Amino acid sequence: MTATEPRSFQQLVPLPPAAGTANETHGTTVLALRYNEGVLLVADRRATAGNLIMFDLAEKIFPLDDSTVVAISGAFARSIEVCRYLKHSLKYYRRSVLQEMSLEGKLTEISRALAGNAPMAMQGIGVFLPIVAAYDKDCGTFGVYFFDGAGARFQNGSYACAGSGSERIRGVFEYIAREKGPWDSRPLADVLADGLEMLDIAADLDSATGGFSKILPVTRVLDKDGNREIPEEMLKKASQKVLKGAR
Repeated sequence: MTATEPRSFQQLVPLPPAAGTANETHGTTVLALRYNEGVLLVADRRATAGNLIMFDLAEKIFPLDDSTVVAISGAFARSIEVCRYLKHSLKYYRRSVLQEMSLEGKLTEISRALAGNAPMAMQGIGVFLPIVAAYDKDCGTFGVYFFDGAGARFQNGSYACAGSGSERIRGVFEYIAREKGPWDSRPLADVLADGLEMLDIAADLDSATGGFSKILPVTRVLDKDGNREIPEEMLKKASQKVLKGAR
């Protein structure tokens, strides 16, 4: 009898590689911050596939309606597809029953979409995590929500972040709140500056997160009047100030 070399667990029980992960386009980093009149959303514009930069003009913030905005991280194509479905679903409901879906209903729809995507995510395909900024017209309150891959919903009253770069800056949110006061007590200009600062730090520490020295990040504001992009001139001045301070 000849001796055989010991084999590893992977050789004894081979696992199939996750399909599609190497070439799937992903996007990071996104964050949502409360300010005294609403919610600010900020996202970088880089989309990657493995170690390749595929695109530097990706749009990662999508309004579903006047009072609900989603920022996406992870599988870019799949997340856009789901956002389009959700936007159509809310519009169909509004036109069918002649009133807007409740906030709880919207968040449930998002959870259902993520739960429906879970089988693909388990195979390593189409994994994405959204964060949601919403205004509840019935209560007159703003909320910031984030989700896991199975659709479970969580709420942090002041901020949320997602994407690979978010792990590098997660603790900074609490530090800023302790140093400068609660996020929702501060004006938009101050919160925008801090949001850009964190995005710049994430870009320095995470290769999948794009900076904004050449291309401005994506931003959107949600308040009682609806949602809109931050004026380019205001965003440009704030970005230049952050980059100047970093140098």
